[in-house]
Amino acid sequence: MYKSIKDELQKDLESIKLNGLFKKERVITSKQGSQISTASNHNVLNFCANNYLGLSSNEEIINAGIETLKVYGYGLSSVRFICGTQDIHKRLEEKTAQFLGMEDCILYAAAFDANGGLFEPLLSKEDAVISDELNHASIIDGVRLCKAKRFRYSHNDMTSLEEQLKLASSQRRKLIVTDGSFSMDGTVAQLDKICDLADKYEALVMIDECHSTGFIGKRGRGVHEYHNVMDRVDIITGTYGKALGGASGGFTAARKEIVDILRQHSRPYLFSNSVAPVVVGASLKALEIISESTYLKNKLEKNTAYFRSEMTAAGFDVLPGIHPIVAIMLYDAKLAQKFSEKLLEEGVYVVGFFYPVVPRGKARIRVQLSAAHEIKQIEKAVKCFVKIGKKLKVV
Repeated sequence: MYKSIKDELQKDLESIKLNGLFKKERVITSKQGSQISTASNHNVLNFCANNYLGLSSNEEIINAGIETLKVYGYGLSSVRFICGTQDIHKRLEEKTAQFLGMEDCILYAAAFDANGGLFEPLLSKEDAVISDELNHASIIDGVRLCKAKRFRYSHNDMTSLEEQLKLASSQRRKLIVTDGSFSMDGTVAQLDKICDLADKYEALVMIDECHSTGFIGKRGRGVHEYHNVMDRVDIITGTYGKALGGASGGFTAARKEIVDILRQHSRPYLFSNSVAPVVVGASLKALEIISESTYLKNKLEKNTAYFRSEMTAAGFDVLPGIHPIVAIMLYDAKLAQKFSEKLLEEGVYVVGFFYPVVPRGKARIRVQLSAAHEIKQIEKAVKCFVKIGKKLKVV
C-alpha cells in the first residue's frame, strides 16, 4: 500500500520544490542569541528568532532552571489533575495572571494547545466566534474543534467586525477572537475599538498575546495595556516560549470561571503531561526580571524604531508599525528564498516567508529585532540588506 502513497508524496514534494515553496531547516550549533553559529556558518547575526527580550540564554534564567531541575526533577510523567501539579505550577499561574491583570491562569504544554483547548469547552452550536481573517493557525484549528457558528472579519477592519457582529446577533454567546500582535505582519490589533464593539453587541473578547507579552505596552503587559483596556478583555492566551525565555509552555489567563471550566473540560490540559518543572522555574525567573524593570523592553523599542527607519530610508517596502516583527515585502517566494540565502552568505541569518505561511503573492523576509541586538549589529544588517537588495534589483 505504501508504495503508491510514497509515489504520490514524492510528486507533491517535487511540486513544492518547483514552485519555490520547499522549506529547509538550518541547524544551529550554539545557544540562541543575537549572534549564533549554524552547521555551515559560524558567528552570524540572528534576526529571525522570537527572542524579543534577549532572555533565551540569560544566565539568571538558566540558573533558575538548573536549580528547579535539581529540586523538582526532570518531568512529572502525569497530567495535572492526576499526579502532575507541583506548587511551582500554581505559582507560575498566579504570577502570570498577576502580570497580565487577569483573575486566574491555566498552563498548557504549548500555546498551540492553549488555543486548541479553549473554544470547545466554552462554546456550543448556539454560540458564535467572530475571528480576524489573519488569526494564527492555532486559533483557526481551535475554532474548528467547537460547534459554534463561525464569522470572519477582514483583517483589523472595525467596519467588517461590526458587520459580522450584527450577523451573529441572534447567537447566545459571542466571542471576538484576534491576535494581539500578528506574527507575519507585525500588526497590532485595534483592541480599544474591538472592546467598544464588544460592549455594544454584548460579546466577549479574546486575544492571543504570543507576540506581545513582555514587551508591548508601557510595562510590557501586552496589547491590552498598550490600548488601555486591561480591565475589558476576558481571555488572553500566550506563551513562555518567545519573549519570556524562549523555551516552551503556554497559558490561558482569563476570568476565574472561564479558567475553572477549562480545568474541567479542556482536552489538551486534561490529556497532556504537565509543563516540565525546569520550564516552570525558568519562566518564573523571566517574569520576575521583566516585572522589576522595563530596560529590555525599552531597548527593544529603540532597536525596532532604528531598524524600521533605516530600512525604509534605504528604499525597502516595509510594512509600517511599531512591532519588532518587521516584514520586508518581496512578494515572490523564490526571490524571498534567494534573498535570505544571500544574506546568510553575508553573515545575516533571516528566513524567507511564503505560502502557506503567508498568502500567495505576499512573500517576504520577516526580520525580528531583539533587545540582545546592539546598534552596530543592526547597522551591519541594514548594509547587507542594501547590498543584496541592489544585486537582486529590489532597491
